[in-house]
Amino acid sequence: MSVQVWTYILVAITFGLYIGIAFATRVKDTRSFYIAGQGIPPLWNGMAIAADWMSAASFLSMTGLIAFMGYDGAVYLMGWTGGYVLLALLLAPFLRRFGKFTVPDFVGDRYGSDALRVLAALTAILVSFVYVAGQMRGVGVVFSRFLQVDISTGVIIGVFMVFLYASMSGMKGITWTQVTQYVVLILAFLIPTIAISLQLSGNPIPQLGFLSVVGDLDAIQKELGFAAYTSQTKSTLDIFCITMALMVGTAGLPHVITRFYTTPTVRDARTSAIYAICFIALLYTTAPALAVFAKTNLISSLNDRPYAEAPAWFKTWEATKLLSFTDKNGDGIIQYRPGNALNADKTPNADSANELTIDNDIMVLATPEVANLSPFIIALVAAGGLAAALSTASGLLITVSGAVAHDIYYKLINPNASEGARLLAGRITVGFASIAAGYFGINPPGFVAQVVALAFGLAAASFFPLLVLGIFDKRMNWQGAMAGLLVGLGFTLVYIVNFTPTLGGKGTADSLLLGISTQGIGTVGMLLNVVVALIVSRLTPAPSAATQDLVESVRYPSGAGAAQVH
Repeated sequence: MSVQVWTYILVAITFGLYIGIAFATRVKDTRSFYIAGQGIPPLWNGMAIAADWMSAASFLSMTGLIAFMGYDGAVYLMGWTGGYVLLALLLAPFLRRFGKFTVPDFVGDRYGSDALRVLAALTAILVSFVYVAGQMRGVGVVFSRFLQVDISTGVIIGVFMVFLYASMSGMKGITWTQVTQYVVLILAFLIPTIAISLQLSGNPIPQLGFLSVVGDLDAIQKELGFAAYTSQTKSTLDIFCITMALMVGTAGLPHVITRFYTTPTVRDARTSAIYAICFIALLYTTAPALAVFAKTNLISSLNDRPYAEAPAWFKTWEATKLLSFTDKNGDGIIQYRPGNALNADKTPNADSANELTIDNDIMVLATPEVANLSPFIIALVAAGGLAAALSTASGLLITVSGAVAHDIYYKLINPNASEGARLLAGRITVGFASIAAGYFGINPPGFVAQVVALAFGLAAASFFPLLVLGIFDKRMNWQGAMAGLLVGLGFTLVYIVNFTPTLGGKGTADSLLLGISTQGIGTVGMLLNVVVALIVSRLTPAPSAATQDLVESVRYPSGAGAAQVH
């Protein structure tokens, strides 16, 4: 059967599974809707966390980033995995002990401020929408290639799908759906990588095959005029800032933290983090190998080849406008060289001899076709990309729903709302959030991993300091927390907007602060947040004795006296 037929079959099977799980686990109370009734065992929660975490950015775009950035792309591997260590050590068990539904819930009760609760809820919404834009674009990319629809239509299909099961079963159904999605996405990532590793190196273990092939890619790149694949091109300061922003951003993402509220006990929350790291490592240790294999195959298949003899997959991807050939010299030969083939306005770039434009987001999806693998495997990768994007999108929608329906509507506007009214508000919010997610997916401020990296910067500058200081500094009060949040988040947001052309930014690379990119500026925002929060909190009245006792009790996540704080 053709790739398209296999894709229809696998997408129909997996989508049917997701809807079936949602129907079987539909909920009737807010505790199940937001935190799955706190009944998810740590092994399965760890798998769900991994699926929630391994989004379209990890599955689709990270490999493309590493393929084109080479050594510099390792920042994504280090940042995104290191963040889970911080999360397991500094946040997860303590927040689980607090026994709340959402991150703004913790913030509002810990600092005793409704204004700060609202600000935290609005920040959660902002971060979640920036993040979900990347997921929806990932869905659109998959649909545009394998189901022959445009990206906008693909996004709409994905939005409708995730709305169905998120609104029906909330976090309870999402958890078991994510377990299924993890199995789909990890098989879809590992199987083709193992096959290509055998093709290129004769070794079925991709991590070892990588060692055999990376030297060849170094030589190929230098021959074409590129820097060596293994050379560092970014400044050390920028690499540090990006890595740190991704680490602390990971630990501060509201939709990731919410997953730790779903376990029965505090110990289970910590155990879930350990399981999650193991499940995530399967993909993250394989991605650098796939990146090297993908770029080697791509260059070998296309460079200096007549356009008339380009393989069928090239013409198919060209129709999606995610891959293009610009014949600048009119010789009909595809030439891949340093620089951009096109200017920002899509006109040919006369300053570069490069004639090939490749979207980062297609590398994982296109590589099985480039390697001439079976149609079934190609379709499996498409199903895996959809699973990765939908698993994270569903968690983000529940986070937005919690921030609006629980933290603002129930906690502040209508505290006497019935259980049914609260659940209805949650489902309505999921609907509106889905529509907004679709809009941002159709009009994203960049490619998938770039968009997601911006969300991490915002989370790093806002939630990470807010939560860590709230847990470990008894003297921290709402005045300091709010001042730090406003300064850190405000600085980071303004910087990102100013230096992101698709957001209308006019800043140039030469005017970056110390050469720090938008992906790394969250580190500076985090430091500003911490400094301002500490100074302001020391210049204003201390929290009440009851609040300080509460903070003290939360810091003991296990052992005697480990009853939840309510």
